[in-house]
Amino acid sequence: MVRIGLLGCGFVATFFMQGLSEVPGQQVVAVYGRDEEKARAFADRWRIPQSTSDMLAVADNPEVDLILIALPNKLHLEAVRLAAAHNKHVVCTKPLGRNAHEARQMLEAVERAGVLHGYAETGVFSPAVIRAKGLVDEGAVGRVLTVRSREAHAGPHAAHFWDVEEAGGGALLDMGCHTIEAARYFIGKDVRPVEVLAWGDTFVHTDKTSAEDNAVVLLRFENGALGQSELSWTARGSLDLRNEVYGTDGSIFTDVTRSTPITAFVRSTGSYVLEKAESDTGWIFPLPDEARVYGYHEEMKHFVECVARHEMPRETFADGLAVNVIIDAAYQSIREHRWVSLEQL
Repeated sequence: MVRIGLLGCGFVATFFMQGLSEVPGQQVVAVYGRDEEKARAFADRWRIPQSTSDMLAVADNPEVDLILIALPNKLHLEAVRLAAAHNKHVVCTKPLGRNAHEARQMLEAVERAGVLHGYAETGVFSPAVIRAKGLVDEGAVGRVLTVRSREAHAGPHAAHFWDVEEAGGGALLDMGCHTIEAARYFIGKDVRPVEVLAWGDTFVHTDKTSAEDNAVVLLRFENGALGQSELSWTARGSLDLRNEVYGTDGSIFTDVTRSTPITAFVRSTGSYVLEKAESDTGWIFPLPDEARVYGYHEEMKHFVECVARHEMPRETFADGLAVNVIIDAAYQSIREHRWVSLEQL
């Protein structure tokens, strides 16, 4: 039995619990929330025995084997340090750090502690993306030449995303971590990224943030392959998650939020449609099992099994650091209007 301490009781924590709902051999024994009442309500909803507003109480809990971090970006480093100091295996949501400096400290902390560490990047645990990668690995599309990924919606759901100091960046950091890891996943982690060219600007949300609400990134790999990322906080019509993989012998497309198995026209509905849905009238595209489609079931199952077997996960803090390094370089490219080398990778 893998006993879990959950840090966070909000949006991502809810998806984590949905992902864990069908994973055998685990139990969430404690949950931390910055608001004690919210933590208690979350614990009641998910039948978690203990709730607290003291993060240390979870890290120091002898009943906890694995800590799951579902907190705002500014708290990731503190949470990882606590987990490592108490010799707990740890999984952190994306992005690993607000920047590469924080991510590097997090990786060093878990390596010194000798604990297992997982990077909860749902994008590469989505069943559609896993199946697409299987086709790539079979050689079905030949050598991968380009990977074009898009993640877009009309803007974040919580105030901390809009604060550059708290979050570390805007749409590029918030969603580029997904698309950049998709490129690494499809092109191959054994192929080194070598340089980045990026653009970003604030088109719409100037009253809410000084961060970019739109960005485009070109990521060139040493074998000539190219990853293309399109990120937006100004795309109306709910969440848009797409990947296009082009190879020498074929192509693959994944679209988990627009090409859904359900299409309906409704006058109105009081039910939840999907993440970042802007309307519950007219044409709607509800997902049958949102958490599973995004990859939460697969990633939670993988992380729990890795802890049970004491094996390092396939997505680790090293991957999170690589993504942070690439995003830092992309921000430098935006500032300096040029290609930026990734010599540190």
